[in-house]
Amino acid sequence: MSEKVSSRKQQVRAEDVARHAGVSRVSVSRTFTPGASVSDATRAKVLKSAEILGYRVNRLASSLNRSESGIVALVAAEIDTPHRAAMIAELSERLQAAGKVTMLINTSGYEERVKDALLQAISFRTEAAIILSGAPDPSLADTCFSNGMKLVLINREEDFPGSLQIGPDNRAAGKTALKALLRAGCKRIALANSANATWSIVERQKGFLAAAEEAGVDVLCEVDGFTSYQAGLELGTALLDREDRPDGIFCTTDLIACGVIDAARQRFGLRTPDDLSVIGFDNIQQAEWEGYDLTTFAQPTDQIIDKCLEWCTTEQPSSETVKLPAKFVWRNSVQKARVPMK
Repeated sequence: MSEKVSSRKQQVRAEDVARHAGVSRVSVSRTFTPGASVSDATRAKVLKSAEILGYRVNRLASSLNRSESGIVALVAAEIDTPHRAAMIAELSERLQAAGKVTMLINTSGYEERVKDALLQAISFRTEAAIILSGAPDPSLADTCFSNGMKLVLINREEDFPGSLQIGPDNRAAGKTALKALLRAGCKRIALANSANATWSIVERQKGFLAAAEEAGVDVLCEVDGFTSYQAGLELGTALLDREDRPDGIFCTTDLIACGVIDAARQRFGLRTPDDLSVIGFDNIQQAEWEGYDLTTFAQPTDQIIDKCLEWCTTEQPSSETVKLPAKFVWRNSVQKARVPMK
């Protein structure tokens, strides 16, 4: 009876490399440890043997010994939306370039998944968690800190000492949007928002309504659905199917704005900016498309990511809250200024 032989190759260990190179096991370890002392000749021998044998360092095992896994968790919902997808792609690319490994945890579905996501991240000895959706319970944040995990909240404002909270000044952007519509000569102004709006989106709404109250302007608010293109279609239809149809609409996201513009064009025969001025937020790729040419706000993504990387790679960072200006991107979905800005 013939003996069954496994086709799986045995894993190459550091001891095998040491034997092949004719050096000690410690020399192999030092060769693959950044900053460790080893002679050039020994390093060359080890690297050559490692290449011949196909040896790869077990980074996870070695990092656990130092309590540095190199893993950064990205916790996010609605990961298929344009702005969120672009943010995740850029964040993961920059983290990888900094020598980190990204672990994406999808929390779409319900808010409680943020808790599960952070507990999962802790179990993997994650160095930091960057939360793009939802917010953890303060007691869970304490658990993160006691396990040596740094916490970053993007577009969130919570009372979490020891964390980095960073994002655009959404309320200021909302105020700017109202002023832009007034400058365009809009007389009947509306706000289109989703029913499940995040904290950042609610802040945009608050800023817009506060500026309207200050200017003595009534605003028609329509709130419904998720933060999606389809919601924009329905919101646009509801707003424009009125006798007192608005001539200026601030949409709290670009996806909603695109839906509103298509509803205006396809269901009511209206044109932007001749019949209707529309402003969005996020500056997603679709905002540049000729069919929308959407006036919007660009999130300061590069600055946010720069700060996240700096904070995640600092040994013991202090608590910090950072608000950055969102850039107003003027395109052709808003009438040119007819009224001077006060």
